[in-house]
Amino acid sequence: MKRAGIGCVLMAAGSSARFGVNKLLTDFCGKTLIERAMEAIPRDKLCRAAVVSQYDRVLSMALETGFLAVRNDRPEDGVSRTIRLGLNALGNVDAAMFMVADQPCLSRRSAEGLVNFYLKEPDRIAAMAYGSRRGNPVIFPKDMFMDLRNLTGDTGGSAVICKKQDKLRLYQVEDELELFDADRAAELEMLKRKREGTI
Repeated sequence: MKRAGIGCVLMAAGSSARFGVNKLLTDFCGKTLIERAMEAIPRDKLCRAAVVSQYDRVLSMALETGFLAVRNDRPEDGVSRTIRLGLNALGNVDAAMFMVADQPCLSRRSAEGLVNFYLKEPDRIAAMAYGSRRGNPVIFPKDMFMDLRNLTGDTGGSAVICKKQDKLRLYQVEDELELFDADRAAELEMLKRKREGTI
């Protein structure tokens, strides 16, 4: 599978403003969010993987576990800068999978399934979904990298997808919780309770 030349960018540079503290280092059922995100990356299916962050601890954890560690020294510039830094770090790849670091229920099995799904139509965009709900991760082929590099401010890959809807393919997951992210502490607590089946 490594011959496919798919790289991964784990976007972990946000300031967690709505969460109140650095949510990436917050515990979720025994592991931090960033640990869970890194473990969900199917690295045996990829040629390389980069973690982009503003946080020293996150970058150290990335290096310790064999990821490319990329510092975003201007996170205030928005997610578009994280995307460009990640693509630059990946170098010459045929496709790039973008993941966010605050989806604690995302499984490695599903991320691996998305890669296999993409490989069936490698000229398309492959996004994880539950029914009609599209989420992350998303894999973009190389011919869309320029569109991604041209993004500005806090605009992410969804803007590219909106322009290329005919190229989009959705990979369905069985558990909707896998798509949920947590912007606030209350949302993370709700996810914990749903995962544990207490609500």
